Amino acid sequence: MNYSEIEKLFEQNRDTQNAIKMSAYMRDQFKFYGISSAARKNLYKDFLKKVKLSKTIDWEFLEKCWSSDYREFQYLALDYLMAMQKFLTYDDIEKLAGFAKSKQWWDTIDSLDSIFGQIGLTDQRVDDLMLKWSTDPDFWFRRIAIDHQLSRREKTDKELLAQIIKNNLGDKEFFINKAIGWSLREFSKTDANWVRKFVAENRSKMANLSVREALKNIGGEK
Repeated sequence: MNYSEIEKLFEQNRDTQNAIKMSAYMRDQFKFYGISSAARKNLYKDFLKKVKLSKTIDWEFLEKCWSSDYREFQYLALDYLMAMQKFLTYDDIEKLAGFAKSKQWWDTIDSLDSIFGQIGLTDQRVDDLMLKWSTDPDFWFRRIAIDHQLSRREKTDKELLAQIIKNNLGDKEFFINKAIGWSLREFSKTDANWVRKFVAENRSKMANLSVREALKNIGGEK
C-alpha cells in the first residue's frame, strides 16, 4: 500500500457531514475527510504492520502525508511514527521538529511530545534540547518541552520538569498554562507530595488554570 492507495481509501470513506463537524472542532483550520479515528486506523492497520516488519522509516512518505491538506494524513504520519518509535533516534529529531513547525495545533503537538519523550528515555541529549525548547519563541515547542515526560511516572526527571515549568510561569498563553497543569496532574499520580510542594512554592506565579489542573486529583496543599 502506498500514499496514492491510502488516499483512494480515504476518498472512498469520506463523510462530508462529519468532515464539517471535525473541521469546526479544530476551528476550521484544517480540511477533513470526516473519517472517525477508529475507522481511519482500521483502513491502514495492515499497512502499518508491514511497515513495522520493514524496520525502515520512509521519511519521503511521511513528508508527503504531512504536506497533505487533509488532517487524516497528519494523523496517519503520527500513527506511523508511533508504530516505528523504537527505530527513531536523536538524529531524527530535526525531521520531527520540521513536522512540529507546520500545521500546528494541539492534536498533532500532543502526539509529537510523546514521540520526543520516548527518544529521550534512551538519549539524554533530549533533556538539553527540551530545556532549550522550554524558552523557544514558538509556544508549541514550549508545550512539547513541558509535556514530553507525560506518563513516565517513576522515570520522570523532576528537576528537569520543574525547570521547564518555571521557565514558563507567568505566560498568558492558554495552551502553555494547560500544559503546565496537565504535566503536574499526571506526575501527581506518582508523587502527589512533590506536586503539592511545587504548587505551594510557585503558586503566586502560576495561572489559576495550571493550579486547578495540577491539584485536580489530589486536592490542595498539605
